[in-house]
Amino acid sequence: MSEPLLEARHLKRHFHLTGAWGKGPLLKAVDGVNFTLYEGETLGLVGESGCGKSTLARVILALLPPSQGEVWFAGENIFRLSSQRLKKLRRKMQIIFQDPYSSLNPRMTVGRILEEPYLIHGMGSRSERRNWTEELLTEVGLSAEHLDRYPHEFSGGQRQRIGIARALALRPRLIVADEPVSALDVSIQAQILNLLSQLQSKHHLTYLFISHDLSVISQVCTRVAVMYLGKIVNLAPRKVFDTGRLHPYTEALLKAVPLPDPERPFTPPALKGDPPSPVHVPEGCPFHPRCPEAQLPLCRDAVPEFRETAPDHWVSCHFR
Repeated sequence: MSEPLLEARHLKRHFHLTGAWGKGPLLKAVDGVNFTLYEGETLGLVGESGCGKSTLARVILALLPPSQGEVWFAGENIFRLSSQRLKKLRRKMQIIFQDPYSSLNPRMTVGRILEEPYLIHGMGSRSERRNWTEELLTEVGLSAEHLDRYPHEFSGGQRQRIGIARALALRPRLIVADEPVSALDVSIQAQILNLLSQLQSKHHLTYLFISHDLSVISQVCTRVAVMYLGKIVNLAPRKVFDTGRLHPYTEALLKAVPLPDPERPFTPPALKGDPPSPVHVPEGCPFHPRCPEAQLPLCRDAVPEFRETAPDHWVSCHFR
């Protein structure tokens, strides 16, 4: 295992909901997350919509302050840095956004979009920045002639390539990919995933890859973390997801993936109801109201420990 690049320790991010009478209930978007991201790996972060994946990503990048906890990047606690030092550190931490349409400024040309990171950090002369942006476009499969066009002149896949080029501009060590292919056609998804893999090999990048699609996660990730109601309930190498004894929620997610076999009937996962609101998280194990293996009163009253049940395989369940 390589050296740790990023560590999240007891990370929490809560929001006070506001209403007509002022402060309302507490929404626990991220509620006590611990994990380590190693240099050069791709860690997948998966879970249902609303489980806190994107909020966790934004806290890790210091785009949102934490309610509690620490994030260590390359040996530094990013929440204790001065604004000047944090600005320098941001060059090493970049993000690819989910929506290739809203993440690009429609009033700016592609060249101006790609040049902006260099301007913010005071890098290079005008001609140097022009050369760098041309190289970026070539690297992601576009050409220099696209620099003077606007985002609306491109397809969704091309726009996402521009977003990837922008994330590469400052030569980061870590890229957070927040569902980078979910808005694209399946054929284009494969192209973007292959591009990300090639760039990782070329630039020795580390990815935190967020998705709700386990088929995508299994294709690109070395380890997978499963979130449920603001907590990581399962963390394991990808190969364990094919053979290991997993958290019941993880097993339900895997069973929900359609198989390309017309002779094999689809069996829906045995989950009860919809995910609870993060404002009203169930006592004990947060998954117990939906879990087909829940045993009362234990699962209702006791919070399961997040423990290592096998080498590098962590599970938050009383019976795993």
